[in-house]
Amino acid sequence: MTGETRVGVVGAGIIGLAVARQLQRTRPDVEVTVFDKEPSVGSHQTGHNSGVAHAGLYYPRDSLKARLCRRGIGLLKEYCADRGIPYVECGKTVVAVTEEEVPRLRDIEERARHNGVPGLRRLSPEEIREHEPHIHGVAGLHSPSTAIVDFVAVTRAYADDVVAAGGTLLLGTPVTSITRDGDVVRVVAGERRHTFDRLVVCAGLQSDRVARLAGDDEGPAIVPFRGEYLTMRPDRAHLVNGLVYPVPDPRYPFLGVHFTRRVDGTVDIGPNAVLSTAREGYRRSDLVVRDLAETLAWPGFRRLARQHWRMGVTEMRGSLSRRAFVAGARRYLPELTAADVDGRHAGVRAQALDRDGTLVDDFRISRLGPVTAVRNAPSPAATSSLAIAEHLCEGLL
Repeated sequence: MTGETRVGVVGAGIIGLAVARQLQRTRPDVEVTVFDKEPSVGSHQTGHNSGVAHAGLYYPRDSLKARLCRRGIGLLKEYCADRGIPYVECGKTVVAVTEEEVPRLRDIEERARHNGVPGLRRLSPEEIREHEPHIHGVAGLHSPSTAIVDFVAVTRAYADDVVAAGGTLLLGTPVTSITRDGDVVRVVAGERRHTFDRLVVCAGLQSDRVARLAGDDEGPAIVPFRGEYLTMRPDRAHLVNGLVYPVPDPRYPFLGVHFTRRVDGTVDIGPNAVLSTAREGYRRSDLVVRDLAETLAWPGFRRLARQHWRMGVTEMRGSLSRRAFVAGARRYLPELTAADVDGRHAGVRAQALDRDGTLVDDFRISRLGPVTAVRNAPSPAATSSLAIAEHLCEGLL
């Protein structure tokens, strides 16, 4: 393709802006326009995540997720250093609290070593307390390169890069129509019509809906799960030095409650995983009838609910009861009490779910002629944002 190329990007979260930035870096002849329905960048998943820069411990061997995470964390660390964005390698300790979890912990270690995660160290109970004096477990695995960062600050920096390179950022401008017309794409956004040579959809919680506008398949559908966090009181935050994570239970689809230190020094406990009745519903009271109706009508959700309803009841109990929520965290930090937490906040995870009820675990990307749609970008998408941008932009033009 020669001459000036027009590329549209739907979504001003961390992925969409990383893609726009990468296009400008590799193709200075590209004219980039980024749309978002919100008035600010990183308003949803980017602005409500855990702030963890993942080293790649949990991900299946040689998966796209694992490869992009390992590449992405290196690029992210360099970028933060260059831009003066706080990036703290506080380390992660994965803790087995029972002997039954130890074989699964060894599996995580083997997988992580295969994926190239550096500096791993297996820990005895005494060695766990060297890193986390108040955490109890029968075995542990320490990852010193796992870090914490402010992803909203990173996203704002990406946006500044895009604008400085001549890109256009149209915030408060929802995309309502996408039409593929031969080799071009016609987009209606706000009250204006736009024509592009390529369009990249990075719409997060709305990714399936926007992809369908472009003619993509119905599935996978986005089913929103709210992840709630409790915040430890400042005078009790010293009980956790870095990141403390569980050994995943293979019977359940989500990781489980853990401890996360933030760059501002606060410590969060969570998240749980409860069905959200609104795609952008950060409070239990939030309800969007269309969102809930679409979730309940999706065959994959009904299959998932039949399989994991017991877990759903447990998660809801923790959502409704602070004491029950804290009880789960006490498996790792026995001295924790309900009085040690004083705040609650939440994010919403855009969980892609296939028609057969399978949770889509890896990145999934559709290519529809001149349209590329990111249908699933789960954690560690923020960590991997610069690597995802490289991957998406290869062969795009």
